[in-house]
Amino acid sequence: MSGAMAGVGESGERRVPERPLSGVRVIDLTRILAGPFATQRLGDLGADVIKVEHPDGGDETRRWGPPFYRGLSTYFFAVNRNKRSVAIDLKREEGKALLLRLLGATGSGAPEGWTADILCENFRPGSLERLGFGWERLRERCPRLIYCSISGYGHEGLFCDRPSYDVIVQGESGVMDVTGDPAGPPTKFGLSIADEAAGLCAVEGVLAALYARQRTGKGERVDISLFDSMISLLAYQGQMWLAGGETPRRMGNAHPSIVPYETFRASDGYLNVGVGSEPLWARFCEALERPEWREDPRFLSNERRVRNRCILKELIEERLSQAAAAEWCARLERLGVPCGLVRTIPEALRRAEADTRGMLVEVWHPEAGPVKMVGNPVRLKGWGSVPCRPPPRLGEHTHEVLRELGIEEAEIDRLVESRIVGGVR
Repeated sequence: MSGAMAGVGESGERRVPERPLSGVRVIDLTRILAGPFATQRLGDLGADVIKVEHPDGGDETRRWGPPFYRGLSTYFFAVNRNKRSVAIDLKREEGKALLLRLLGATGSGAPEGWTADILCENFRPGSLERLGFGWERLRERCPRLIYCSISGYGHEGLFCDRPSYDVIVQGESGVMDVTGDPAGPPTKFGLSIADEAAGLCAVEGVLAALYARQRTGKGERVDISLFDSMISLLAYQGQMWLAGGETPRRMGNAHPSIVPYETFRASDGYLNVGVGSEPLWARFCEALERPEWREDPRFLSNERRVRNRCILKELIEERLSQAAAAEWCARLERLGVPCGLVRTIPEALRRAEADTRGMLVEVWHPEAGPVKMVGNPVRLKGWGSVPCRPPPRLGEHTHEVLRELGIEEAEIDRLVESRIVGGVR
C-alpha cells in the first residue's frame, strides 16, 4: 500500500483519516470526464463518493483505449479514485427504489441516519426527469439534497437541448479560434479543458451550496454548463472585445498584451519566458547580454515592445540560438526572470515526482497492482496527505453499500441474480 493510503485499526477495519469533507456523502451518477473529475476532487477531500453505474458495462470510459494498463483503461483510472462503485439498473423499478434509498429519500426505507448530501449527474438534460429523478421531484423527498447537474449548455437557456462533447464546446466558446498557429487552423487544447473546467466549477458550486445549507437547512440546484465554464475562462480575451471592441486573434504562443511573453527556440529546444514588468525587462536584457535593447526607442516600454513584437522576437531568437535552452534558463533564473523549459509530459511528471509536494500518488489496485496517479493540487496543511483508494472495479462495492442500507444478504443475492444490481465480491 502507498503511504497515502489509510491505516488499519485494531479490528482490522480500514481506518479513514479525517478530511474536510468527511461525513459528506455523494451519490455520483456521472460518467466520462467532467462529472467524474469533479467527484474525484470531492472524494480526495474526504467525501464518501458512491459511483452508481449500470451493471452492463458501467462508465463508458472503462472501455476507452488504448492505452490500457494490464487490461484496464488508463482514462477511467485518471478520474475515479476515492470512490465506491455500486452497479444498479436505474431503468427498472427496483433499481429506482434502490437509488431513492441511497439518497435517503423520505419513505424509501433508508436506515435511520443514512442521508445523501449531494447528487452529481451529467446526463443530457431531461434524461433523469424521465426516470423520475429530476430536481423538482427529488427536492420534495430530499429537501437537504444538493443536486449538481453538468451538461454542455445547462438546464436553462436557448441551447439546453443540444448534445455536446468537450471538443464541440471548445469550438463554440471561441477558445479554439484563439488557439494555434496564426497561419494554421483553429486548434483544440491539448487537454479536455472544457470538461475539466466544468468539473472544477461543479466543485466550487457544490462547496458553496454546502456552506449555504448550514445557514438555510435547504438543498440547492447547482447547474453547470461546459459552455458557461469556457466563456468564464475567456477573461482578458473576452474583455478585449466587450470593452475594447477588438476581436482577439490567433497568436500561437505569443501574448496579446505582453512582450516578451512566449515560447522561443534555443539551440537545442524550446523555453518559455515571461517578462511582465520593466524591471524584469532590464534583467532579461542583462541575462542575454544585450544592454543596448534597454535604450532602443522601439523597446522602451511594454506598449512599444508589443507594437514591435516581430522585430524583437527575431532579435531574441537570434541570440537564444547561440546556447542550449537549459543554459538560458539557468542564466535567467539567476536574475529572477520567470522562465522554463518546454517539457514533454513524461519529463513534467518526472519533475513532479522529484518534487516534495506529493503530486504523484500510488494506489494499490486488486487487478493492476501498484498504479501511480496524478494527485490533488489542493494543500490543506492541517489535514496531512490525501488518502487514496484505487479506482473501483465495476460493482466492487455493491454488496458493501447495500448492506449499509440494511438490505439482507439473501435479498442482495436475489437482486444480483435478477440483474437489477451487479457486483464483484
